Amino acid sequence: MTVEFCYLIFITADFYAINNFSVPKLLFRKKNFLFAIATLTIIALSAWFRTLVALQMNRHFFHGPVIDFNTIYLNSLVNISLWVLLVTIIKMLIDRKQTQKQLELLEKERIKNELDYLKAQINPHALLNSLNTIYGHIDRSNRTARAILLQFSDLFKYQLYECGAEKVSLDKEVAYIKNYVAFQKLRKDDRLVVNIDTENIGSGLEIAPLLIVVLIENAFKFVSSFSDKENKIDIQIFVKENRLFCSIINTKEIHQSAIDVNSGGIGLVNLKRRLDLLYADKHTLDVNNEQDFYETNLSINSR
Repeated sequence: MTVEFCYLIFITADFYAINNFSVPKLLFRKKNFLFAIATLTIIALSAWFRTLVALQMNRHFFHGPVIDFNTIYLNSLVNISLWVLLVTIIKMLIDRKQTQKQLELLEKERIKNELDYLKAQINPHALLNSLNTIYGHIDRSNRTARAILLQFSDLFKYQLYECGAEKVSLDKEVAYIKNYVAFQKLRKDDRLVVNIDTENIGSGLEIAPLLIVVLIENAFKFVSSFSDKENKIDIQIFVKENRLFCSIINTKEIHQSAIDVNSGGIGLVNLKRRLDLLYADKHTLDVNNEQDFYETNLSINSR
């Protein structure tokens, strides 16, 4: 009875240590030898601690017969190893099954989106050629109209030719975002100040296209239109340790209620759905809806 004491504590501790450290940090990164060493070390140390605890409990509380340290240690090592191995394998099988379901769902979603895109296509190449024709017929002195149409054409071209891929390079996506911001600024008056700051985006990182722009579109939609104080949108995009960070803040009027990511707004609802499918546990999307400003923070782990 006393020898069997406190197995559950060490088995649980070992499981969490292996599942939260050894598996994601070593096994998933193909460091099999280090994974084996780390796992054996964790189990051996816990068996040793468990033996010490069992001996002390047996001596001071249960007053049982004196038992050899090596015997208890060997029993602890075998029992903890078997239980931890069993629980870890079950957990990995469950995770694998859930991942497979997510992949199947993602594939169905991809096929559906592709079909919807094809159905909605009204010869986009012809439309792009039409835009170029219109651009050629605009009087050269009307620089504003020509600039607006040219920017719209570039936006449309990016969505037509680049966004068919599952992932695009971050520098291309940021170039599209800057073009989109410039296009939107033409629709606003001079009272709107837009700051866009990008850092370390040329790191070779790739992301799914048209994720960040949904948040920027929301900022332009709900930005304030004060006549006596500043109307502002701040956009910050940077990469740190293979993780993409994006922060978007816009001023808003007190009576205005910006769209929440969980309700309303097809764009944001679709964005949240895409993030759940594409990046599952590898992203965070936080919203801060204050009285006079609205902030969204998105981070994506590209690994």
